[in-house]
Amino acid sequence: MSKFKVPTREEVSTNNQAIFDNLQKGLGFVPNLYAYFAKNETALGDYLGLQNRKSTLKAKEREVINLVTSQVNGCRYCQSAHTVLGGMNGFTPEQILEIRQGTAAFDSKLDALAKFTQSTTANKGNATQEAKDAFFAAGYTEANLIDVVMVIGDKIISNYIHNLTGFPIDFPVAPELETVPA
Repeated sequence: MSKFKVPTREEVSTNNQAIFDNLQKGLGFVPNLYAYFAKNETALGDYLGLQNRKSTLKAKEREVINLVTSQVNGCRYCQSAHTVLGGMNGFTPEQILEIRQGTAAFDSKLDALAKFTQSTTANKGNATQEAKDAFFAAGYTEANLIDVVMVIGDKIISNYIHNLTGFPIDFPVAPELETVPA
C-alpha cells in the first residue's frame, strides 16, 4: 500500500475543486493521477493544458506514444489508463499489447511511430538513426517530431509521478507483458 494519499475534492484548493468538477462532468470521475496533481496549486491545470494542447498528431498516434512510453518507463497506472483509452480509440486488445512492445505490424506508419517512440524514450532522446529514418520515411515531419517529444514529455511526467508514489490504479489493470522492451 502506498503511503502517498490521493486527495479528495475537499482537500484541494478552490481552483482545483473547479477542475475536479469539470473532470467529474466530462469523465464521470476524477482519475487518481489527476487528483494527485491537485496536491500542488497549479500542477493539475498545467498538466491538463499540456495534455490538451493542439497537436499535429491524431488521437490514435498520441495513444501509441502514451502506450509505448508508459511501457518503457514501467508505469502500471499509465499502461492501464492508456489500455482503456487505446481501446476507445479503436485499437484491439492484441494491438495494444503489440504497441506496448514498441511495434505495430498491423499499420506501417504507426509501426514507425512506435519504434521511434521506443527508441527515443529508452535512449533518453537519442533515438537511433534507423528509428529516425523510418519515422520520416513513414511520412512524419519535423513538426510531428516536436509533437512526439511533447507527448513523450507529458507521459514521462505522469509515469514518474505514479512510479514515485504508487497510489492506487483506478482503471482495469493492464496485463503484464511477457517481455519488457529495453
